[in-house]
Amino acid sequence: MQNWVLSELDSGERVISERLDHVRSVAVGYWIGAGSRDEDPAQAGVTHFIEHLLFKGTGRYSALEIAEIFDGLGGELNAATSREHTLVYARVPDHHLETAVEVMSDMVFSPAFAELETEREVVLEEIAMYEDTPQELVHDLIAEAVFGDHPLGRPVIGTAEVISSVPREAIARYHDKLYVPGNIVVAGAGNVDHERLVELVTRGLERRGEAAASQVNVRPPLVQAPPPRLRFQRKDTEQYHVCLGAPGISRSDRRRFAASLLDAILGGSASSRLFQEIREKRGMAYAVYSFVSQYTDTGQIGIYLGTREDNLAEALAIAAEQIADLAAGNLAPSELERAKENLKGRILLSMESTSTRMNRLGKSLITDSELLSLDRIVAEIDAVEAESVCGLAATLLGTEQLSAAGIGPSEERFLAALERVTPTLARAA
Repeated sequence: MQNWVLSELDSGERVISERLDHVRSVAVGYWIGAGSRDEDPAQAGVTHFIEHLLFKGTGRYSALEIAEIFDGLGGELNAATSREHTLVYARVPDHHLETAVEVMSDMVFSPAFAELETEREVVLEEIAMYEDTPQELVHDLIAEAVFGDHPLGRPVIGTAEVISSVPREAIARYHDKLYVPGNIVVAGAGNVDHERLVELVTRGLERRGEAAASQVNVRPPLVQAPPPRLRFQRKDTEQYHVCLGAPGISRSDRRRFAASLLDAILGGSASSRLFQEIREKRGMAYAVYSFVSQYTDTGQIGIYLGTREDNLAEALAIAAEQIADLAAGNLAPSELERAKENLKGRILLSMESTSTRMNRLGKSLITDSELLSLDRIVAEIDAVEAESVCGLAATLLGTEQLSAAGIGPSEERFLAALERVTPTLARAA
């Protein structure tokens, strides 16, 4: 049963909402079709920088006033940038929705780009902090290894070189190009009346003269990912932080349910193979997991582990063995069933959150993904067969597909350990 309502305004902006009468809050988000993959190299990090600057004031509100308003509502206001979209979102008591939408609309469409130099320094500090966190930084290295020079291979946060020098005019041009109604979705979930939300969004557009129709951002697709690569950054760490990764599948691919189950079985839960074999049975790592990301036209799949030098080669070998075992078709019915129940349970439990429901609506619409009912999602998960999961492991995580990234004291040690996983890649370094 469809519980959501969708409207498209004359400006091209879309408004989608789901009413939940049993709560007294509303989660609302402005989803903008602007992400780091929309930047050229000279703009690397501008999308994320703009996300910061939206909070620094508008023509009507100062940065302090924005903070004071949401504190006075007892609400939450935040934002996030990804490779394909930017999200400005809030959660407020239902009777404060009008104020929240009014301020958020002003932030999205009319930022003053005030306090630019101060916020430039904040973002540079964020980049420095990120580079001091190897368990996070290695994920940027594996993206670069998998996608090469394509924008998907660049860090969302940007580079210090660009952030320290990008002029205000370039930031404003980028904002004017992508922060337009036709490239924006407003999603709401909670105790919200759809027609009232449409009225508030329309009022915000009219106040800023944004009634004219505008275009959706159309990206050139990634036709083919580059060959597997290796990236290593030397750092005097106690552990080696390692990712193995490969191109994945898009969010519209019918195999996405099998991919989610593969993730759960391989390293996405406490009973997963990597967690049990590497951490629980052998104590070789504190953090070890698998991950999947899905984009409009492609995706990424991989594993991460952090371990000391003495355990590096064996831990990587165990990871490779588990991937190969799945690829060979060795998946017990009980293991698949547990993964299915785990995935269904996490989805159903998450739906008790208005923020999660808002995210589901907005993300589906801004990425042009099919918005499935929960019953349909459960049915799709139940329909996945073991052969599909194992076939996906063989297709996506075969030795010849794997890129590798590492951070640690010695590249030589890293390459020696990698020999047991993908010798061709290790020897080509």
